[in-house]
Amino acid sequence: MTAAPIAAQEAPRVHYQEIPEGAYSVVAQVRAKPGKEDALRAATLPLIDLVRSDPKNLVYFLQEDRAKPGHFIFYEIFASQADFDAHNAMPYVKDWFTKLPELADGGVEVMRMAILGKPKK
Repeated sequence: MTAAPIAAQEAPRVHYQEIPEGAYSVVAQVRAKPGKEDALRAATLPLIDLVRSDPKNLVYFLQEDRAKPGHFIFYEIFASQADFDAHNAMPYVKDWFTKLPELADGGVEVMRMAILGKPKK
């Protein structure tokens, strides 16, 4: 990767027991067009603080494949699908999506997941 490592940031700790039943989990991936890896990374990194500051977001990780720079995986948990839909309606998310035709190869692949094995309270 060409980007410098990002220092870990202190964030509120999410406890598994606090994830509500029926929470809405999403795993998504996007791949940069050849030569657009740095531009997609630069457009995507600001999402970390923006999404994590959303009070309805419970968990948000942005990851990049070490072997294939420009291949990003998003892991997100919201309390409900309505909360996730509201997140996608945020101006910063819409703005990010408008950049994808130029930067991403094929757009975003989204998997809507059910969380299994939730610990008992």
